[in-house]
Amino acid sequence: MTCGTCQLEIGGNEIMKQFTVRTNARAEMIDITDRIRILLKESRIRSGICHVFVPHTTAAVTINENADPDVPQDILMELGEIVPYNNHYRHAEGNSAAHIKASILGASETVFIENGDLVLGTWQSIFFCEFDGPRTRRVIVRLAALDSLK
Repeated sequence: MTCGTCQLEIGGNEIMKQFTVRTNARAEMIDITDRIRILLKESRIRSGICHVFVPHTTAAVTINENADPDVPQDILMELGEIVPYNNHYRHAEGNSAAHIKASILGASETVFIENGDLVLGTWQSIFFCEFDGPRTRRVIVRLAALDSLK
């Protein structure tokens, strides 16, 4: 995974940044929590909202457990059972399953910010979910402060 960062906009108490994620397999889940925490630390926001958005139709973002690496693998395995890659789909590009999986998980997540950190459960991480890789993908993060930037 490679992550390059660029700032897209600063206005009022909101900051929007993006970074890239390089995936290495057709389907994989990559923990991007630390990368988002770096952006949050740089923003100096203490309290607010973090929106994470993936501008792709064959990728998604989700929150789940990362303490046990088998959990993301199990999620991918079950999604593969529910939505097999070859199932007589009509979409000519041959990646309908990736579109369906991305729609099931969704393109965005919202996480609260308190005391300058993401409010996540003990075992929770934010995952970028690739379903049509390998590719270089974008993740957009919008940080909105509920207090003034300090």
